[in-house]
Amino acid sequence: MSRSVRDKLETTLARLGDGAPVFTRLLADSARAEADAADRRREAGLQLSPIDGTIVSVKDLLDVKGMTTWAGSSALKGAAPAAQDAPSVARLRRAGAVIVGKTNMTEFAFSGIGLNASFGTPGSAPDKARIPGGSSSGAAVSVAEGTSELAVGTDTGGSCRIPAAFNGIAGMKPTHGTVPADGCFPLAPSLDSIGPLAKDVAGCARLLSALADKPFDLEGGLSARRVRLGVARGGFLAEADASVAKAYEAAVERVARLGIAVEPVDFDALYKEMFAICPSPLVTVEAAAVHRDLMASKAESYDRRVAARIAIGVPCKAVDYIIAMERRRALIARLAAMLDGLDGFLAPTVPIEAPTIAAMEADDEAFHTANRLVLRNPAFCNLFDLCSISLPMPLGDGLSGGLMLSAVAGRDAQLLNLAKLIEPAAAGL
Repeated sequence: MSRSVRDKLETTLARLGDGAPVFTRLLADSARAEADAADRRREAGLQLSPIDGTIVSVKDLLDVKGMTTWAGSSALKGAAPAAQDAPSVARLRRAGAVIVGKTNMTEFAFSGIGLNASFGTPGSAPDKARIPGGSSSGAAVSVAEGTSELAVGTDTGGSCRIPAAFNGIAGMKPTHGTVPADGCFPLAPSLDSIGPLAKDVAGCARLLSALADKPFDLEGGLSARRVRLGVARGGFLAEADASVAKAYEAAVERVARLGIAVEPVDFDALYKEMFAICPSPLVTVEAAAVHRDLMASKAESYDRRVAARIAIGVPCKAVDYIIAMERRRALIARLAAMLDGLDGFLAPTVPIEAPTIAAMEADDEAFHTANRLVLRNPAFCNLFDLCSISLPMPLGDGLSGGLMLSAVAGRDAQLLNLAKLIEPAAAGL
C-alpha cells in the first residue's frame, strides 16, 4: 500500500530540521494542509494533475503570498511581504503540489557558483565540500537529496542547468516566456526563464506542464534513426577538465549507437559576435537597471562580488543597449538557420568539475575564473533564445557533470521527448 502524502511530507520535514542551508524558509503548516487535501482527493479517486501530492520546492526568487521574497540577499529582508503568489506558484497550488519551502540561491541569482554569504552555502549532493552550482543551488540539492521531489528554479545564464549538472539531476531552461515571469525578482528580463529541476526528464516534463499551464507530454516511440543532432566542441570544450571531455565524448558515442545521426557543428564565431554586440554583457546592463534604486540605498548589504558584476553594466548607454538588442535578434535568426535540419545539438553543460567551496570563498581570481567557465556553455542558450536541458553525465569518483541538449525556441516538447530518448546514453546506461 502506498504511503500517504502527509506521511511522506512528515518524513521530509523531519529530515530537513530548520532547512538551512538548502532552504531559506520552510512552509510546514501550509504544506501539511496541502498534503492532507491531496490525501482526501486520493481517497476520493480524484487527481488535479500529474504532480498532485508531489512535494515541490520553489526558489526564493518567486513570490509566495504573505512572505518577503529575499532573493538570497539580506538587502531585501526588510521588504514588504508579497501580496499574492507569483503565477507560477499559483499554478503549482492549482495542480495540487505540496510546496515544502523556498530554496537557497546565489544572491540575486547572479553567479553560477552557488555561494551565499547571508544564508550559507549548501554543498553539492555528491560531495558536501564542493559547490552546488548556481544560482538555483538549493533547488538542485533538494531534489538530489530527496527533500523535494521536484523543484522550481530560474535560468538566466544556466542557473537551472549548472546546479543540475553538479548534483546529478536534470534541469531545464524552457524557451523564454514559456512560464510567466510575473512575481519573480528579475536578473535580466530578456534572458530570464523559470524552469524545472527533477531527478529525470519525466519529472521535468510534469513540472513544466504545471508551470506553463499546458501539457508537455512524453509520447514514447520516438525513432532514433529519424533524429539528427549537432555535436559542439571547439569553444565549448575550451579549458575543460579531462574528466569532462572524456565523459562527453563517451556520451556522444553512446548517443550515436542509438542510431541517432550526429555531426559536428561550429558556433564559435557566432558566439564571439554575440559577445561583441554591447560594450558590457547584456546580463550586467539589465541587472544594473533592475538594481539601480536598491543599490543606491543598500549597497552595503550586497555581496561584494555580486555588486561588482552589476556595476559592470552601469556605464552602458541606452543607445548601445538598443543597438545590441537589434544585433542580438539578427544573430538569433542566423543560429536558427544554422540549426535548420537538425533536431538540436549536444554540448557539455559545464566544462569543469565542481570546485570546492573553500577554494571559491578564499580566492576572488579562482572564483571569477570558475564562474566564467561554468556559465559559458549554458549562457549560449539564453543569449540565443534556445530551449535547453542538462542530463546527468557521471564523471567518475562519484562526481557529476551534465550533457546539455538544446534546440531552437519553441521546440520544448520535442526537446523533452528527445532528452528522454538519450537520457540513458547520457548516464552511461
